[in-house]
Amino acid sequence: GPWSSPDVIARIVAEKLSPQLGQPVIIENRVGGGGNTGSGAVAKSAGDGYTFLISTNGPLVYNTVLYKKLGYDPFTELRPVILAGGQSNVCAVRSDSGINSLSDLIQAMKNNPGKFNFSSTGVGSLSQLGVELLKVKTETFAVHIPYVSSPLAIMAILQGDVQFACVPAVAVLPQVKAGKMRALAVSTAKRSQFLPDVPTMKEAGLSEIESVAWMAIMAPATTSNEIVLRMNQEINAVLALPDVKEKLFLQYMEPIGGTELDLKKFMAQELQVMTPVIKRTGLSIEWWAEVTVIEVQFNTLNVSQEEVDIQFSSLEQHAGIYFGVDAGIEGLHPLQATLISKPALAFHLYSNGI
Repeated sequence: GPWSSPDVIARIVAEKLSPQLGQPVIIENRVGGGGNTGSGAVAKSAGDGYTFLISTNGPLVYNTVLYKKLGYDPFTELRPVILAGGQSNVCAVRSDSGINSLSDLIQAMKNNPGKFNFSSTGVGSLSQLGVELLKVKTETFAVHIPYVSSPLAIMAILQGDVQFACVPAVAVLPQVKAGKMRALAVSTAKRSQFLPDVPTMKEAGLSEIESVAWMAIMAPATTSNEIVLRMNQEINAVLALPDVKEKLFLQYMEPIGGTELDLKKFMAQELQVMTPVIKRTGLSIEWWAEVTVIEVQFNTLNVSQEEVDIQFSSLEQHAGIYFGVDAGIEGLHPLQATLISKPALAFHLYSNGI
């Protein structure tokens, strides 16, 4: 989604890539399904050299383990182009929460069972899996509330819809600097250069939780070797530019780069490492439902906008959000059904029986 990690790095790269290619590079956000919607769309696209994907850990690796019916295979229907960049996930709470450390958070969850929610950037994302593993390791419970982007996941904390999140630094650190949120731990093996005083998960007592939120550029599997090699070379050149490095640094990201083979090996390694972690959490997504969503004003019941930001938490506070299962309106109250005359946005909602 807009201002998510993939969106930010894509726009920084596109600005320099466009003149090198001699044509515009257009960024199109395809939100929904924890990144599966956009990734699946590119996987089914023609490999003509005009369509590429920038996506993350979940849609490109983890979801192959989580989902019984993913709808696309990132290892066979997409081909690697380049590992663009990475950043730490930061576990954070509101600054007025009274929680000052990761151990405080764990103790608060133990003292208040059933009263903690956490937001993520989508089902199967690193921001969910890290917390699920934390729950297993500490024998705690919190309800997972997925959002379509990290900014929305952070907004949920600020609004009080959820109590914490472990999401990419690009969304967390501006709020930490503004004094609205408190960082508790980072997910990487070493402390972040952007948060030198914040401990790693290992330092906080959770040695098994160590990960990087990465962004990779992929192409449809039928894209020619010549096109993939050209794009790899051009993007590597962009990532090496000092001003691009500076812009990424300001967004709390680090460029990575490398060859197509480097990314292929990296994804295979991620799958090998994370498969037992995912299985240990017990997460398995058995089914999916396609839903159509619109937003209406609570008081007037008029459609408020043609495009909406989808939020899954605290639906009692958003009484104007209605769902039509299987792209229809079966089972809805007649009043609700009349409101679904001009759907704003269709996407896939994946559920684990919640």
